[in-house]
Amino acid sequence: MQQQVLSFLTPYLHPQPVLTLAFSGGLDSRVLLHLLHQLRADQSFQLQAVHIHHGLNPDADAWAAFCAAECERLQVPLQIKHVQVPRDSGLGVEAAARAARYAALAEAGGDYLLLAQHEDDQAETVLLQLLRGAGLRGLAGMAAADVQRRLLRPLLNCSRASLLACAREQALDWVEDGSNADPHYDRNDWRLRLLPAIRERYPAANTTLARAARHLAEAAELLDELAMLDAGEHAQAATLPVARLTLLSEARARNLLRSWLAWHGVQPPSSVRVQQMLHQLLHARADAAIKIVLHGLDTEAWLRRYHGMIYIETNNPWQDRPLRWHGEEELALPDGGALQFLRRTGEGLSLQLLQDKILAIRFRQGGERFKPVATRPTRTLKYLLQQIELPPWQRQRLPLLYAEDSLVVVPGVGVAWDWQAQPGEPGVVVRWRCAR
Repeated sequence: MQQQVLSFLTPYLHPQPVLTLAFSGGLDSRVLLHLLHQLRADQSFQLQAVHIHHGLNPDADAWAAFCAAECERLQVPLQIKHVQVPRDSGLGVEAAARAARYAALAEAGGDYLLLAQHEDDQAETVLLQLLRGAGLRGLAGMAAADVQRRLLRPLLNCSRASLLACAREQALDWVEDGSNADPHYDRNDWRLRLLPAIRERYPAANTTLARAARHLAEAAELLDELAMLDAGEHAQAATLPVARLTLLSEARARNLLRSWLAWHGVQPPSSVRVQQMLHQLLHARADAAIKIVLHGLDTEAWLRRYHGMIYIETNNPWQDRPLRWHGEEELALPDGGALQFLRRTGEGLSLQLLQDKILAIRFRQGGERFKPVATRPTRTLKYLLQQIELPPWQRQRLPLLYAEDSLVVVPGVGVAWDWQAQPGEPGVVVRWRCAR
């Protein structure tokens, strides 16, 4: 098994990475810790572990203490992260605990996060997804390597029986979670009652289900590649033209919309939900205010349509947080967007006029007036933003740059005419990258 894990990890071991093991103290993660500890002596990686303390079980403190003792004995740095699991999230305790656990694991650091799920877990996942009517992506189960999320599952082709045999052979200790025997949870019911019955009739069920998951994963990858082709230059863009969808068959349009949402962090909607979204986006009146609630992002978000383009709108968390520019090339905004400051000669905002003045970034209050061209009259900012066809919801989060009390730069519109760099004079061009 050690050689199997090494073969799996080899493509990810250059240059020397930091591998972070999600260590619950149970059989699976205890065996993986043992194997990684053995490999560490001869391989070019650093090893650390993280234990998530949910506080849901009376033995949670004892489990954390066990993990700390094992990691100290093996000289593996360990983080213990305490999480609060909401009981009123509408997800159920099991799903809420899983969401809290993954959120905490994502903050653990390291180059790759290693999870100890095995072949039996994959079989359970595939069958549960099948009964829930999942699409190809759901039926593909868990990916052995999710490079985008930096997740690795080295044991996914190993059976639980083989892990148990390894643990006994190496005289390893581990903790037992009594809640795993509670058939109230769907996954436990499958593990305790239904899968044993299936294996009795089909002894190779775990292996064949895992193989089916790999086939389905390959098909899902082909759908992603098709979506990339259909999206063209808009594959990773913050906007998607409605025309891209109207040119496709209905099935390909649904596939493109689902994939584009996934690329922007939206959990895969159901087929019915995607169909509803597609119908609203394609068939509503041209002037209709399309606003569709989205799920799966870290903040409140909606799908919008404006002037033939589809946008993802999020709330504006930085309105009460004024910022200042201190000369950096890029200034991150609290909503995930950024301002870029490009040094240019004879372009943009005059650095000479800016001397000894504070350049502050504020959001719109309404009623602002701006004059970017000396020979044209001063206009309301609302009028100028309409002229560049900036979507209404983005106007409210547009960062404005002030030198003391003077509005000097409106990204996308220009620089106030009397603050512009003259030929041969050092200046800075400001560009705004919207979060969504």
